[in-house]
Amino acid sequence: MRFSSIGSGSRGNGTLIEKHNTCLLVDCGFSVKQTVRRMGRLAQSPEAISAIVVTHEHGDHINGVAVMARRYQIPVWATHGTAMQFVPGELPELNIFSSHECFAIGDLEISPFPVPHDAREPSQFVFSDGTHSLGLLTDVGSTTPHIEASLSGCDALLLESNYDVDMLAKSEYPASLKARISGARGHLSNHQTASLLRQLDCSRLQHFAAAHLSEQNNSPEIVREALAAALDCGAEWIAIADQESGLDWRQLG
Repeated sequence: MRFSSIGSGSRGNGTLIEKHNTCLLVDCGFSVKQTVRRMGRLAQSPEAISAIVVTHEHGDHINGVAVMARRYQIPVWATHGTAMQFVPGELPELNIFSSHECFAIGDLEISPFPVPHDAREPSQFVFSDGTHSLGLLTDVGSTTPHIEASLSGCDALLLESNYDVDMLAKSEYPASLKARISGARGHLSNHQTASLLRQLDCSRLQHFAAAHLSEQNNSPEIVREALAAALDCGAEWIAIADQESGLDWRQLG
């Protein structure tokens, strides 16, 4: 089992998870042209995608989903609330999942869980091949005991670390946007992500990557410092899934 990112941030998101002949694309916030180019950088083709799994309906996660699905005849999986974004008939295949029930696509089992975010029915996931597991958490304003239980014991984590509190406070963003970002249904700060990590069982952790960093209100250096302290590891061990170059493949095993 392996995973990578084609890009993560407010201008577009996409995560690849692969096991044998199953390759999932979680979210597609880029145009088809951008998605294909970014996948090519990871030596993967759109024809290999088994399904697109959608976390929620915000544009930086869903903008390219419908066109990508039609062009390459890819089935889409979403919650009822997220699926409301799609026009009936615009997808070649739409599968609805409950954020409280596990389901399988090919060689991968997906355990969704609901999250507090300002969307209709957002969810995040733990992916498993039966031996190893990857926890994915972005676009969430606060953590819950259910989130902590879902992510505990994973072999890899890809977690949002969106903003530095001081940088956001001093930014030129309007007060309303600052309140949305830092609210309970917005995004996680570096401090919140560090606090979450301290609550998790990380004894099996092989890989950790921070994702969805704000380009205006954060920096990889600040993120690495905060999260390395929480994980009691060297700052260089903290990987960053960034907006432009994403994250190279990480292998579990």
